[in-house]
Amino acid sequence: MGVLDGKVAVVTGAGRGIGRAEATLLAVEGANVVVNDVGGAVSGEGSDQRPAQDVVDEITAAGGTASANYDDITTWKGGENLVNQAIETYGGLDVVVNNAGILRDKMGFNMTEEEWDAVINVHLKGHFIPYRHAAAFWRQKAKDEGEPVGAAVVNTSSEAGLHGSAGQLNYGAAKAGIAAMTIIEAREMERFGVRVNAISPRARTRMTEFMMGAESPTEGFDDMAVEHVAALTAWLASDISRPVSGQVFVVYGGYIGVMQGWAPAGTITTDKPWAVDDIESRRDELFANRDTSVPQFIP
Repeated sequence: MGVLDGKVAVVTGAGRGIGRAEATLLAVEGANVVVNDVGGAVSGEGSDQRPAQDVVDEITAAGGTASANYDDITTWKGGENLVNQAIETYGGLDVVVNNAGILRDKMGFNMTEEEWDAVINVHLKGHFIPYRHAAAFWRQKAKDEGEPVGAAVVNTSSEAGLHGSAGQLNYGAAKAGIAAMTIIEAREMERFGVRVNAISPRARTRMTEFMMGAESPTEGFDDMAVEHVAALTAWLASDISRPVSGQVFVVYGGYIGVMQGWAPAGTITTDKPWAVDDIESRRDELFANRDTSVPQFIP
């Protein structure tokens, strides 16, 4: 018995890396999985059906149930097709894991419009569209059946968005937006019985090997193995994690941390309109507990 027995899940960007590990583990835990991947390069160009099909073959060879989907989830029709494939093939939809992403790193002063648009499109729009079609399905199902649907969404943010990473203005902005989307989606869908959470993973993948190295250690515990991330995703996708929703987690190796959103680190108040000199005169009070230097993101 798996924690996802009988569930139907879709995983975007599931042909490689974290998405592959997530799709595989969801299947091991009993879910029927639609493996979505266009098979593009890290920077988003091109397409190849083999990565998604390879994952499906791996799942079915191990006794699981899966089917491949090659739709571009940054398009309205592609996201709709993905959701409909799950419903039509397996009779419903219970879990959406939004994982697809690309990188086009560049310092902001050198970034082109196309480099900005491509990353924002895949990450932000590519998270929104599958969610939107799934959410519409769940909302209608809850209305028709008169009870919560018990579904789950797992989004993929990043510490680059939570803390900031120089050279990743497009990626960091998208990932910060995904963290915000997660909280909003959780609030919107709570009454229909849908939980929405996000993970911010550290793992060795095609997208991160330039930071972490391509090779995994030959012995000992591998902090950057993608399997550590997949376990949290499976837990969040399952009913046993109820009522956790609207949360953003950092996960890697043997570590899981739940993050707390923007909160005041220092405050000053006045009973009259602010003047520039008033603010400056109380600068030390405002920043008494806060370093005013630019924070550094260390992966």
